[in-house]
Amino acid sequence: MRISMTCCLCPFLVCLCFMQRCYGASHHVPTKVPSKNQTKLANGETEVHHRPKRGWIWNQFFVLEEHMGPDAQYVGKLHSNSDKGDGSVRYILSGEGAGTIFIIDEVTGDIHATKSLDRERKSHYVLHAQALDRNTEEALEPKSEFIIKVQDINDNAPKFPDGPFEATVPEMSEVGTSVLQVTATDSDDPTYGNSAKIVYSILQGQPYFSVDPKTGIIRTALPNMDREAREHYTVVIQAKDMAGQVGGLSGSTTINITLTDVNDNPPKFPQKNYQVLVLESAEVGTPVGKLKATDDDLGINADIKYTIINSEGANMFSISTNRDTKEGIVSLKKPLNYERKKTYTLHIEGMNTHADPRFSYLGPFKDTATLKISVGDVDEAPVFSMDYYILDVYENSPSGTEVGTVTARDPDGDNKPVRYELDTREEEKNFFRIDAKTGVIRTTQPLDREDTPWHNITAVAAEVGNPLLFSHVPVTVQVLDTNDNPPEVAADEEVIVCESSRPGQVIQTVRAVDKDDFANGQRFSFALPSQLPVNPNFTLKDNEDSTASIIARRRRFSHLTQELYELPIVVWDGGEPSLTGTSTLTLRVCPCQRHGRVRMCQGEAFLSSAGLSTGALIAILLCIIILLAIVVLFITLRRSKKEPLIISEEDIRENVVTYDDEGGGEEDTEAFDIVALRNPAAAEELKFRRDIRPEARSQCGFGHGRRSPSVELDEVDVHKFIKQRLVEADMDTSVPPYDSLQTYAYEGQGSPAGTISPLDSLGVQSEQEYNYLDDWGPEFQKLAELYGEAESDVTT
Repeated sequence: MRISMTCCLCPFLVCLCFMQRCYGASHHVPTKVPSKNQTKLANGETEVHHRPKRGWIWNQFFVLEEHMGPDAQYVGKLHSNSDKGDGSVRYILSGEGAGTIFIIDEVTGDIHATKSLDRERKSHYVLHAQALDRNTEEALEPKSEFIIKVQDINDNAPKFPDGPFEATVPEMSEVGTSVLQVTATDSDDPTYGNSAKIVYSILQGQPYFSVDPKTGIIRTALPNMDREAREHYTVVIQAKDMAGQVGGLSGSTTINITLTDVNDNPPKFPQKNYQVLVLESAEVGTPVGKLKATDDDLGINADIKYTIINSEGANMFSISTNRDTKEGIVSLKKPLNYERKKTYTLHIEGMNTHADPRFSYLGPFKDTATLKISVGDVDEAPVFSMDYYILDVYENSPSGTEVGTVTARDPDGDNKPVRYELDTREEEKNFFRIDAKTGVIRTTQPLDREDTPWHNITAVAAEVGNPLLFSHVPVTVQVLDTNDNPPEVAADEEVIVCESSRPGQVIQTVRAVDKDDFANGQRFSFALPSQLPVNPNFTLKDNEDSTASIIARRRRFSHLTQELYELPIVVWDGGEPSLTGTSTLTLRVCPCQRHGRVRMCQGEAFLSSAGLSTGALIAILLCIIILLAIVVLFITLRRSKKEPLIISEEDIRENVVTYDDEGGGEEDTEAFDIVALRNPAAAEELKFRRDIRPEARSQCGFGHGRRSPSVELDEVDVHKFIKQRLVEADMDTSVPPYDSLQTYAYEGQGSPAGTISPLDSLGVQSEQEYNYLDDWGPEFQKLAELYGEAESDVTT
């Protein structure tokens, strides 16, 4: 084949060489630019020498690949127009493959290829040619570049680089549905001949699939291919070059095609009738049976939903689908009773959840079956007539009082007798007992509603002769109220009486409490005890709304005179029969601010205003204890100091007097300096006492004027003066008695301004209002009361 192709190419190459020669001669490619030599003459002119024009004469060369001949393959000839044919020109070849792959005859310029070439490895070679003068080794032509191209032949078969292939196509697809496109590659030259022109054909897989000869697209060739009949197919595709002509090279690949599932098969029950036995003791929610419809499809196309379509079965049973096994699980919805109904018939429907409308012509994608459930009889425990019992009994009823009755019966056909008892695990059993045959519940002791208003017990019923079959029911016993608790006054807080209270003023509103129920209480009346004398301090008013008001009967109270008062109150309820109770309230007298704005004792008010918590008080006490400990330690250290054994003569201690007691009174004059009592002001007999209010001056017989003392200090008899003042103090009834020594001050004598003491202004009635002293706080309260009383007395 290679020989024939070479013979065919020879005339073509001869023509090509001839055209190249003509082209080179006419266009001088490559041509050597003629050089110009200039010679300067004596007369200044320039002589120009012209050399003959020369140029390369050579062809663009081609060489066939895969040449297997015994001789070197002729490539072409290089020739210069300077070559006269006498052997004076030597040709030299350089570049890619020069001397190894390509050789040149130095005399003739013929080029030969000594090795077989592969176009797929290297498609062309770049070389350089040079012509030298054999004698002088001068370059007759400049070095020129030319290319030798490797001519392609069909020596590579098509290949499928990515094979084998895996493909899928839905079952029941229409004819011509595209499955996969395969592509083969050919290493031959696609621009030369048909060596790389590929045609596809199918070798295996007919008549199910076909392939497009130009594009390699594989398509379905038969309609209604069923996955359930056949799922996998093997297709072999061939790719042939030379456009499929005889002598072309070929390659093949395998495609494994799988049909994917579609929902083209409805569910089917293997049988139309099923039967199962269920005991009546089965618990609600227990699975009692299962059935399964078959579906040849896969995945979601085989999902089935089961439904009970008849009301008889749907009321007593439910059905669900097991996702793993695709089974319908029938479960008990309500308790069974063999004595009431012995059989149930269920009509069950199985239907696909993902229907494909394209295959609706195949019929409804659902099926039905019948399940018959037979109820089995078992020996059941007794059944109470009610789910729970609520009974009642009055409190304080005697032991043995009937509370109520519970009843139970044997649900079985033989209806065995029942025995009753109370649950022994409950503490409430101590208050009740039950008749074993009749189920009558009675009390074992009187009940107290105020102690326990409700009792919860459990009654148990068991078959006679079979105590293992039993049932229980909760029983709630309500204890009804009787009026057995007298009312009493609620003492939530202490009753405070202000010292400034007036007659008719409401001191406190009290209410009553009763442990009995609302029906026997909550309607209260109040009164003071009739057997006691009339209370001069307080009275009681019934408000007729189950409250009463304590009212003051006299003006002004004093906590110094009497701090606590007791007030007995009689209260009775509105029950049948009515009960009466007496409560004694304690009333505390406290000094309050005017207008009753603060109803709180001074001591409590101090603590409240200080805002001291228990923790703060404890901290203060700890600080005081620490200070006391420091003082005791300091005193102990002082006492433990050692005094010197020898006292210096200069240590004079006559003026140091130590007192360990309170003194000897007025007659103990040895320890006092009597001169300290010789106050010039004390000698003035008509000096007013400081401890007497100004209103009392006239009662004591003193005048309004002040007399200057006429007796000298040394002449005053202090003993008589003090005795006289003590007598006057004892006889004065306007002030509290004093058992202490009276102290008198002296303002001085001869002062031009005189005295500024307010005691001198006794006879002048003040027009000043003293109500503002109430706003100054508790410290000025006593002063405000004194001046307020003084004003009222003067007015009177």
